[in-house]
Amino acid sequence: MTDFRDAAASDALAAIAREDPRLCAFTDVWREEALARLPAAARLPLAGLPFAVKGPAGIRSYAARRIVAAGGVPVGSTSVPGPGTHWKTWGLGAHGRTVNPWRPDRTPGGSSAGSAVAVAADLVELATGSDGAGSVRIPAAWCGVFGLKTTNGLLPSPDRSGLASAGVLTRTAAQARAYLRCVLDDDAYRDSYGDGPETAALPLRAVYSPDLGFADVDPEVAAVVRGAVRKLAAAGVVRLADGGCELLDPGAAWQAVRVGEVPPHLGEVRRENDRRLDAFFAGTPLLLTPVTPNRPHGHDGPGELFSTALTWAFNLSGHPAASVPAGFTPDGCPVGLQLVALRGADASLLAMACAVEDALGPVRP
Repeated sequence: MTDFRDAAASDALAAIAREDPRLCAFTDVWREEALARLPAAARLPLAGLPFAVKGPAGIRSYAARRIVAAGGVPVGSTSVPGPGTHWKTWGLGAHGRTVNPWRPDRTPGGSSAGSAVAVAADLVELATGSDGAGSVRIPAAWCGVFGLKTTNGLLPSPDRSGLASAGVLTRTAAQARAYLRCVLDDDAYRDSYGDGPETAALPLRAVYSPDLGFADVDPEVAAVVRGAVRKLAAAGVVRLADGGCELLDPGAAWQAVRVGEVPPHLGEVRRENDRRLDAFFAGTPLLLTPVTPNRPHGHDGPGELFSTALTWAFNLSGHPAASVPAGFTPDGCPVGLQLVALRGADASLLAMACAVEDALGPVRP
């Protein structure tokens, strides 16, 4: 009799073989290696769960090694941006450019492009990612799946700038809990709840900021997120507090930190935003914003728009942040709702995301 995890791995590999020539989510597929791992993995907690890793080096990441040690079976590496453009919200797979499962004429976002597509197209339940400016949250939003950027420094990262942190893409926030349990030890996992229980106490005190005080947001994207926030308030999941969360535009500061040359005035922008966020989270556990100011762009690039406008502030500040599917624009493009929490409160953020997800229900066009 075939174990259900054997069947899951076989089904995942069959789905990749069938769908990836169209989606171009994978750069490499490890069929024989995956099947060879199954007997040993079946005796471990994840029992052979098939998962994908971001990019050619993804299997060497700390998170991937922890998932394998817990019984996950890596089935392949996913697409990341290829050469030729400076923008990172696209991917290049073994069969060509990575397409958005909802709108093939649009990109899936990036740089964790193939990871988001593989989850959105039901090729795998979980895929690793990394997020230096929104590289997990943006493709999660544009592919209609859940994405988590962990607190900066919570997990080892090869990024010397300190901007990038490990992340995960899953179909639901609940599935991301298995990832967090695997990559953290028991004490760190409990610490990431703070003083709260594993189930979020409702209503959650929250503030909704449509633009963080500076971003120019597409009206149709803003309308989808505003509708989701209203639904959460009406369902008693959030209690919206007065006030907002206005930051200084962090774009130039992020770019200066990335290149390693930060002039005094941009260092002060970063410090001022940190002060504002520290004051905000001292009294409010949850910040809600759109994930991106724009909808998925075409394969020729985003033009002058910064798709990272609402995400990279939290790479500078280090806060954990997640993308939850919020709905679709009238032309069928997925939109994400960003949830941001206190530094180190990653598990608590997942509990809040589960409550949000339950209230919003399945999101389809």
